[in-house]
Amino acid sequence: MKDEIELTMKTERVAVELMKDVELTQSDIARLILETIELLGDLPRELTRLELINLLRDTLRAGVEVMKSASQTVTLSEAAWASVEARKNLRPASLRDLRHFIRRILRVEDVGELSLRSMTTAQCRHILAEAFGASQSSYVKGRAVLHSVFAYGIRQEWCDVNPVTKIEVPKVQENPIKPLAPAEVDKLKLAARRPEHRDMRFSLSLLLYSGLRPAEVSRLQMSDISWEEQIVIIRPQVSKTGGGRIVPLRGVQGLRQEDCRIPRDWERKWHALRHAAGFATWQADACRHTFASYHAAYFRNIPELQLEMGHRDATLLRSRYMAPALKKDAVVFWRGAGL
Repeated sequence: MKDEIELTMKTERVAVELMKDVELTQSDIARLILETIELLGDLPRELTRLELINLLRDTLRAGVEVMKSASQTVTLSEAAWASVEARKNLRPASLRDLRHFIRRILRVEDVGELSLRSMTTAQCRHILAEAFGASQSSYVKGRAVLHSVFAYGIRQEWCDVNPVTKIEVPKVQENPIKPLAPAEVDKLKLAARRPEHRDMRFSLSLLLYSGLRPAEVSRLQMSDISWEEQIVIIRPQVSKTGGGRIVPLRGVQGLRQEDCRIPRDWERKWHALRHAAGFATWQADACRHTFASYHAAYFRNIPELQLEMGHRDATLLRSRYMAPALKKDAVVFWRGAGL
């Protein structure tokens, strides 16, 4: 009995010595151990003393790793701009667009300093509603951008989950855009024949009769034109979607090959041409929609049109680009192809 008492006293002295630099009493430590055992549920049941010690040690180590991981995070603002920097090789227009959406996200009050790791789906939903709630298409784009910030954060181990994943993507109703009427096409052609706009004639033919996007025309190199095979090669670095395609070179009748150039300051010249043609307002990609609608009405070949437009399937083509067009208007459009 005396030996047991002496052993107990010795053990208590060792415990006191071990804990002399920790501001916790033995009762504090006992309570923490009991709480841990309770939280572990059935795991400690029927364990020996040594097994229980090992279980508590493993639990402590796991908890420490979680706490360390939780401290290794950044703010939403830091993560957002770091994700932009990681994509600095995007095309200038795409990078400009990305920065614009990041700024709109961070303009929401008090969100920039939020810890990326601790952010919730509810907070992300609030950010999207505040920043993009007025426009469904902007909301979808903003959601994609915010999702990409968290995806980048996960790769950098700044957070463990992407709370944006649980936010549903609203279905955007795409409204078909009416093709330009033959008389409107003629206005553009007449304006392009004026001396001050003649350097845009080739560009206009590519927009109307090859279905290129304005940005694709502005980036085009003359080496991408095959006059012998009468085709235009849209390389991945030129295409909006990053996929290459080949389209027929149409509508260049009456143009000398040496006059077929893409002028500098293309955006300004394209705006000036539309203004000269009498268009006070302009629907984005109106020429591309005109091409698709009249191509479908005249050639009746959806697979071919899909290839020329560079679409993976015909869904977007049918829902957005192929506005109903009269066959007689399509005939006028294609038989009058040329600048």
